Amino acid sequence: MSVALIVAAGSGERLGADRPKALVQLAGRPLFAWSLHALRATRGIERIAIAVPQRFEDSAHERAVVPMGRPEVVLVPGGATRSHSVRLALAAVGPGDPVLVHDAARPLLTPGLAEAVIAALQADPEADCAIAAAPVTDTIKRAGAGRVVVETLDRSELWSVQTPQVFRRAALERALDVDDAELARATDDAWLIEQAGGRVIVVHSHHTNLKVTTPTDLRVAELLLGSHGDDANPD
Repeated sequence: MSVALIVAAGSGERLGADRPKALVQLAGRPLFAWSLHALRATRGIERIAIAVPQRFEDSAHERAVVPMGRPEVVLVPGGATRSHSVRLALAAVGPGDPVLVHDAARPLLTPGLAEAVIAALQADPEADCAIAAAPVTDTIKRAGAGRVVVETLDRSELWSVQTPQVFRRAALERALDVDDAELARATDDAWLIEQAGGRVIVVHSHHTNLKVTTPTDLRVAELLLGSHGDDANPD
C-alpha cells in the first residue's frame, strides 16, 4: 500500500500573510486541508504524514485533520527546509511503498491526478520516481550576464514541474540521505533522485494544479475551486 507525505511547513512570506502559508484560509478551510481531503479520497493510500508549521496546535487547525480513521494521519514538526520536512515526514509515516509527496501549497490536487502518478510509477519498473508536470506553453529564453539572451530553449522538451511526486521508497530514502546543505539546494525531491542517478518520468498534468505563492494565486485558486462546484476536493 502507498503512503503520502504533505509538506505544509513553509512560512509563506511571499503570500504576505500573518501566519504560515498552510494555515491561510482558502474557501473556508486551511490551505493544507484541501490536499488532505484529496489524498484521503485517493485509492491505495494507507497513511498520511503532514509536516506541519509552528502554531499548528490551534484546535481549529487540528479539527481539519479529523474525522480520524482510514487513512491514518500522523503530524510531525517540519524542518528548516522543504526536503528536510520530507525526510522527517517519511521517518514518521510508517511502512508503505510507494511514497507520494505533495506540497500543501497546491490545493487543487485531485484524487484522479494522485492515482495517475502512482499508476505511472507502478507501470514502469525501471523508474525511481514519477512526477506531475504541465507542458511549458511560454517561449523560454536563457539570459546570461547583464540579462543578455543567450539562447531560446525548445519548449517541446520543457515541463513545469508540480506535485504530487511519487517515489519508490528505497530510492527516496537514499536520495534524502545527504547532508543538510544538499537538502537545502533541492527545490523538489525529484532533483535529489536525479542527482543520485535515478530515473524520473513525467506524468501529464494541467496548469490548474497551481501553486499558491502570492495573494493573486490564492484568489485564482478560490475562483477555480468555486467553478468546480460539487467536483471540488471532497469533504
